[in-house]
Amino acid sequence: MADLSAVIKSLPDAPGVYLFYNSAGELVYVGRATSLRSRVRSYFVGRRFSRPIEGMIHEVARIEWKETESVLESVILEAHYIKKFQPKYNVLGKDSKSWNYLVVTKDEYPKIETIREHDLDNLRNSGILPEKKFQNIFGPYPGLNMRTAQKILRRLFRFSICEPGAKRPCLYYQMGQCLGVCIGAISPADYKKQVIRPLTLFLGGKKKAVIRGFEKQMKASAKQENFEEAQRLRNQIQALNHIHDVTLIDKSFFENERMKEEITVQRIEGYDISNLGATDVVGSMVVFNEYGPRKSEYRKFIVRGVKGQSDVDCLAEVMNRRLNHPEWKFPNVVLVDGGRPQVNRIKNVFKERGMKIPFLGIAKGAKRKRNDFILGSAEPNFVAWASIRRGLLIRVRDEAHRFAIAFQRSKRKIK
Repeated sequence: MADLSAVIKSLPDAPGVYLFYNSAGELVYVGRATSLRSRVRSYFVGRRFSRPIEGMIHEVARIEWKETESVLESVILEAHYIKKFQPKYNVLGKDSKSWNYLVVTKDEYPKIETIREHDLDNLRNSGILPEKKFQNIFGPYPGLNMRTAQKILRRLFRFSICEPGAKRPCLYYQMGQCLGVCIGAISPADYKKQVIRPLTLFLGGKKKAVIRGFEKQMKASAKQENFEEAQRLRNQIQALNHIHDVTLIDKSFFENERMKEEITVQRIEGYDISNLGATDVVGSMVVFNEYGPRKSEYRKFIVRGVKGQSDVDCLAEVMNRRLNHPEWKFPNVVLVDGGRPQVNRIKNVFKERGMKIPFLGIAKGAKRKRNDFILGSAEPNFVAWASIRRGLLIRVRDEAHRFAIAFQRSKRKIK
């Protein structure tokens, strides 16, 4: 550990990838970080053992790292190492079927799309080799917010998301973020040369080659007095040289990277109360992980200790009864269908029982047409985690509501 401590102290406070090797020289884990120093240090100080590598950190005999100029480039480099070496702790305990890839299609104007590992497997099982279907396949990018990543790449390379043959130019063309695939302003050959080839080189880790090519094209355009094209290329070069600028990378991208490193959520529990007047009050508990529901772990509650109509009191009873079952795995996050009153009541229950579980509520708003998120904690990591998983959390809330209503209706039928 003494030798590793010296290495950790020498790590830069910069983005990049870190590589853990065992005593046999085998690469056992690769990860990416917005700050190499703080991320690697976290493995050896206050470890929580939430992932396989953290429980086996004693195997690490050597640490290496590769600094990158941006978080986006660390993502690309991490994918390269995972694909080439398949480090065991990147795979162990993870659902690689959900890993994301970026593919380039073989259309006349190639598209940039996201595909998951299980979809690639489905193609293989049906007798279609993905390598034959797609021009390029890049990844895997485990845990990456692909929508945000594609948005960044589109700003850098201006690839089109519109369809050719349109009567009017798309909004992105009007904003200068599309070269005019929609209206045929650029030919398929030029589109592949000017957009797709530089993008694929970049995703292959060859940013310097991309910049050299753009510089050569810029000089040629200026010499031909095509100053508009020269300016466009100069802007792209500047953007590629400053990917780390916050103006180029969405806040949610950084948050997703940090959450991948700092929060591993394996169990989200959602709760709702359903009542028919002052009697026949029931509660529901649904369980999700980050990939969807775990219906075998759902639970139903008949509320008996509350007089009158008080959803918050009923919720408190349900939560206390749930916490009386230590044999049920405790959640990483608790979500309730409700607003500030429900959140405050859960806060009191957790405080009384000495529980430190992140929690939140989702209210439907005055007309039940919007989703208001009320967080029970202002802890930055939890706020960031919740902000990039709004869709998943809404699904949990809706499922808790559906399950409670279904239980209520089944009780009425029995009577």
